[in-house]
Amino acid sequence: MALSAFSFPAHINLATASEPQKPTPFTSHLLGGTDLLFQPLHKLNQVRKRPRGVYASLSGGAEYHSQRPPTPLLDTINYPIHMKNLSVKELKQLAGELRSDVIFNVSKTGGHLGSSLGVVELTVALHYVFNAPKDKILWDVGHQSYPHKILTGRRDRMHSMRQTNGLAGFTKRSESEYDCFGTGHSSTTISAGLGMAVGRDLKREKNNVVAVIGDGAMTAGQAYEAMNNAGYLDSDMIVILNDNKQVSLPTATLDGPIPPVGALSSALSRLQSNRPLRELREVAKGVTKQIGGPMHEIAAKVDEYARGMIGGSGSSLFEELGLYYIGPVDGHNIDDLVSILKEVKSTKSTGPVLIHVVTEKGRGYPYAEKAADKYHGVTKFDPATGKQIKGSAITQSYTTYFAEALIAEAEVDKNIVAIHAAMGGGTGLNLFLRRFPERCFDVGIAEQHAVTFAAGLACEGLKPFCAIYSSFMQRAYDQVVHDVDLQKLPVRFAMDRAGLVGADGPTHCGAFDVTFMACLPNMVVMAPSDEAELFHMVATAAAIDDHPSCFRYPRGNGVGVQLPPGNKGVPLEIGKGRVLIEGERVALLGYGTAVQSCLAAAALLESHGLRLTVADARFCKPLDQSLIRTLAKSHQVLITVEEGSIGGFGSHVVQFLALEGLLDGTIKWRPLVLPDQYIDHGSPAAQLAQAGLTPSHIAATVFNVLGQKREALEIMSSTN
Repeated sequence: MALSAFSFPAHINLATASEPQKPTPFTSHLLGGTDLLFQPLHKLNQVRKRPRGVYASLSGGAEYHSQRPPTPLLDTINYPIHMKNLSVKELKQLAGELRSDVIFNVSKTGGHLGSSLGVVELTVALHYVFNAPKDKILWDVGHQSYPHKILTGRRDRMHSMRQTNGLAGFTKRSESEYDCFGTGHSSTTISAGLGMAVGRDLKREKNNVVAVIGDGAMTAGQAYEAMNNAGYLDSDMIVILNDNKQVSLPTATLDGPIPPVGALSSALSRLQSNRPLRELREVAKGVTKQIGGPMHEIAAKVDEYARGMIGGSGSSLFEELGLYYIGPVDGHNIDDLVSILKEVKSTKSTGPVLIHVVTEKGRGYPYAEKAADKYHGVTKFDPATGKQIKGSAITQSYTTYFAEALIAEAEVDKNIVAIHAAMGGGTGLNLFLRRFPERCFDVGIAEQHAVTFAAGLACEGLKPFCAIYSSFMQRAYDQVVHDVDLQKLPVRFAMDRAGLVGADGPTHCGAFDVTFMACLPNMVVMAPSDEAELFHMVATAAAIDDHPSCFRYPRGNGVGVQLPPGNKGVPLEIGKGRVLIEGERVALLGYGTAVQSCLAAAALLESHGLRLTVADARFCKPLDQSLIRTLAKSHQVLITVEEGSIGGFGSHVVQFLALEGLLDGTIKWRPLVLPDQYIDHGSPAAQLAQAGLTPSHIAATVFNVLGQKREALEIMSSTN
């Protein structure tokens, strides 16, 4: 979503107030005057100075504070109402304190740091000018909302961010009345905000609606669909484009950030508007005539912003869609932000307005400012040194194993290509890009396009691997059905983050992919039980050239099995599983990495005198009918286990059992799946326990089916 390759135009200047600029008729308040186009690029990419504020002393050799700086002003702010009487000077102090608070909070919990640091001044200005929660402020993507959470009554709970029973890492309606819309996936707030604006109008109410969109979210088609409709409906709403040079989420290559790969970045670099903003300019003129003095300066500032960057003949993309464009605005200049927001708020019947705000991701934290990924997502870290605290692991992540497997296949097959939707780092395809730069495609946060683009590649005889998170695949389901499966095109879908995902919670949980993929008539559906099996399934997908196929794999690291020689997998026989342990009475049939929990449950039960059969299904579609038939006929109990929703692997198994008449005898079948509810963020272990899919839960289910209730209780109590 997930918050990679695009960047916004380098010529937009992000200099702070402490850095003098050559004045021009419009650059006293506007960013990006045409003279900046001729500046050397190395000067434009220099690390910016931190804004003035309250700072603790720095430790030797460190570039940031080792101890949390004092926050005397922030300590007085519990809700936005407490900001209303502050002066602009105090707002600047508040922004500095808020920024340090974000840094020290995230250093203890991990999370999305760079995005939140970039919107500190914007957040302060929004909550100063508007009256949330009556005025609706939507954040897109929601991982930019940490400063918003701190200012809206949740500062004392920031230590619980992304932890069990703690605050969510995104906006969440059930968490606070200030979170008017949940945004774990990108590019939704203009649509939602327009719905809120139209609803307001139908109810004859007067509140404001502000949709903040950025950090890659403007690349998805839904944002443009919404702007097109907003321009047509002409309801009053404000869209704030947070332009932080990241048209895609930051998943930099091993050699640094990727240059822009889409037309949007060049369109933004050409943004200029010499058409007046409909009523704002008239209001500005009226204010100038009536009041003069300080208000004259404010009105002139609004007028200059409304005209945008003057100097060319092209009209603004956004104005063509029907939104009235203001900008670019310095997103770290509170004076300008407050002035513009106040003027737009006070203007009546403007229709949809887009304010183009230019920010610096990672602003105010030197290590984030210098990093290629701007510290987009971080683990716990030391604020003084920026060093992230990462646990050592014997094995690599499934994501890395997938990338290595795909590279091995591509070495021997020049037709293999890879596609991702702004998630080169998240999917591991930055590794593939380094090896095959001409065969890897980042399409931006545009999953629908990614799937149909892959379909077109398949039409030309290429072998596309489309790597998309399981939860993000939901965004492209019609394309999977109509453009790929219906036409039987051999697109291969690699679905990362399948199953529970820990701290990212229900918005990123890959619960539904087996259910929605396995119901498609032409789709081959598989899941590896370990990292070696993943290598084999990548090879299997590469070999399937007459059907679409997909395979799912989890967040986290491999289990430590031996990998195939040279990282080159061996294609599996389609629709064939395997028996891992031969036992009696009870058979556990696992799908995907749930097989590991089945093996652990079998080990638990062996100490109680039960030897179970454990089988790895490998395929959900086509099923290994022979294996299932044998297990059902030779055991009293058959339990299917999967880390997916109702309607998935177990449903396909019982459908087969029922049609074969295998449920008409003495066999007892039980499915273990994710519960029919969304599981909140927390540790992976806590989530698995809540889902009832731990080895202890599986073992207890075995005892319960066998009628041994006491043993079931004992095994659960002994492991709690």
